[in-house]
Amino acid sequence: MESPFRTIAGRRLALLVWISAAWGLLIAARLVQLQVVQHEHYSQLARKQQEQLVEIPAPRGAILDRNGETMAISTAVDSVFVNPMLLRDPATSASILAEALSLDRDTLARDIADRARRKRGFMWIRRRISPEESKVLRSLRYGQPPLDWIGLQAESQRFYPKGQIAAHVLGSVDHAETGNGGIELGLESELQGIPGASRVLSDVHRAGIESSMAVEPRPGANVTLTIDERIQFIVERELRLAMETHRAQTGSVVVMNPHSGDILAMASYPTFDPNVRPHPGEDPGARLNNAFTAPFEPGSVFKVFTMATALDTTRLTPESILPCGRLVMGNRLVGEAKNFFGPMTATQVLEKSSNAGSAQAGLMVGAKKMDAYVRKFGFGYKTGIPLPGESPGLLRNVEQWNKYSAGYIAFGHEIATTTLQLARACSVVANGGLSVRPRLVLSRQRPGEDPVAERASAPERILKPETAIRTRLMMEGVVLRGTGRAAQLPGYSAGGKTGSAQIFDFKAKRYTHEYNSSFMGFAPVANPQIVVVVTLNGAREYGGAVAAPVFRGVAAEALRILEVPKDLPEQIPVTPQDDFEEGVILTEASDTDPSGLLAEVPTDPAQVYGPVVPDFRGKTARTVVEEAMSLGVPIVLNGKGIARTQAPPAGAILPLGEPVHVLFSR
Repeated sequence: MESPFRTIAGRRLALLVWISAAWGLLIAARLVQLQVVQHEHYSQLARKQQEQLVEIPAPRGAILDRNGETMAISTAVDSVFVNPMLLRDPATSASILAEALSLDRDTLARDIADRARRKRGFMWIRRRISPEESKVLRSLRYGQPPLDWIGLQAESQRFYPKGQIAAHVLGSVDHAETGNGGIELGLESELQGIPGASRVLSDVHRAGIESSMAVEPRPGANVTLTIDERIQFIVERELRLAMETHRAQTGSVVVMNPHSGDILAMASYPTFDPNVRPHPGEDPGARLNNAFTAPFEPGSVFKVFTMATALDTTRLTPESILPCGRLVMGNRLVGEAKNFFGPMTATQVLEKSSNAGSAQAGLMVGAKKMDAYVRKFGFGYKTGIPLPGESPGLLRNVEQWNKYSAGYIAFGHEIATTTLQLARACSVVANGGLSVRPRLVLSRQRPGEDPVAERASAPERILKPETAIRTRLMMEGVVLRGTGRAAQLPGYSAGGKTGSAQIFDFKAKRYTHEYNSSFMGFAPVANPQIVVVVTLNGAREYGGAVAAPVFRGVAAEALRILEVPKDLPEQIPVTPQDDFEEGVILTEASDTDPSGLLAEVPTDPAQVYGPVVPDFRGKTARTVVEEAMSLGVPIVLNGKGIARTQAPPAGAILPLGEPVHVLFSR
């Protein structure tokens, strides 16, 4: 018989076996749950503890000029970081870093201690340090003894090797290498690329022990501009010299190819260095591109488009006689800066910058046609260049015009334009009557791909070819005999137009002694290769004296750089600005001179506002022209021989802006 002791021991053993087996099954079940059922969950937790994904910024695309010169590029530089939790002596570490990077030691020590208290395992000391600073820190990190707690990470930094050249076109970037102006902002999505990622394996102390590339960064596209860096340099040099000489407030210059629309140079003043971050004390206007963001009243340069429109839509010719001097429009008197102009041909009106003659031409065109052509020239609309902040200028709907608006717009009032808009409109005259959209980007190229050329817009016919040619010749007369004589070029013919709009002080409610002085021109005349528009705001002299010399300096050098054949002898005498026929000193009309241009006059219903039509019948064409010029009556001659009929008849009041049609026969 089995003993009770053995029976109890067996039972206890069996119980122990069952308990062990059950415990083993529980452990096995738990292991299955952890390693099979919840494997992915805990793997992710482990990776989160042991691995970090560090973003690798994509190299930003380069910006080049039309000849391949680098204007903006991203270079690799070091950024400094530490792990505050691993620093054995934060005060000493702060002292070493502060000395190497010219930082405040006490402030840095407090920041490191604060991060350590909050158990932060990463802290930037300084981003994108200089090569000299990097050399010092690398010698410390890899020296004897090595200071391996100094972390260095390669980052991208934007660099503009030409400094201030084309700063307003290029723009700049912020600390995150994101565009904040110019092409850098306008083409941000193409330049910035796609960031990559690096997987960093760390130990129990969160120190990196191994890294591998998780996602390769994709560099941004390289962008080639239409800008020619050589011409851009000349433009900025001439603009700066004029601004300093004449103490103007702001200025801008645009150089454009009138056939392709390519912008060869675009400058604004004051300027800045894109390598330098915005800082307190910087001129707030230095980063504004006045060439397309700051519209202004164009004044006399707009007379070119008035004459072109009149030649294209009316029977006006360059030889047509227009009354000048003073002209009443409503209750205002439009005059000249100097009250000596009598009847002149349309060509002379442009050469001598007659406000009254231009107003007559505008009224002949009429409001609807004037509005249509002004818009066809591109005024009132953005040009569409890929730069942020472009202004469309100011052009009211024709329904808001009054009876005389066509006359005022004719000499650059009741409208505001930008320098770039003027360059686009002037190109219509220069290229034979076609409107071309300004182009700033030549091509884009992503890494490993062929360049993609920017399509030029299809040109649109605005003026008849013969109208464009006639207008060009009239503008050549401005440079040869008129207010733009300071724009004459050695070795090249040139055409252009000056402008001087007096600036109105809205606080004082009066006109100041400062002007928006401008010059708009092209060269050579027979086949223009460049259009140059110069605007100086806040100058104390007229456009012929201030802006025309800038055109001369820019155009002469630009034509040489572009290797345009000369069409005149190398040395041509520049006619003095005050050498005017009949011994009268030639002074350009100040478009807003309150003493002459827009003087208030009494409104008297009985007053006759137009000239009385003389009797031309029975006279020769020569006699008719001489008599019309002496009386200030515009005329249109038809036929040959003796004047037989005329309209309006003799003794009638000639409607404002209307000519007398005289029919001749034998």
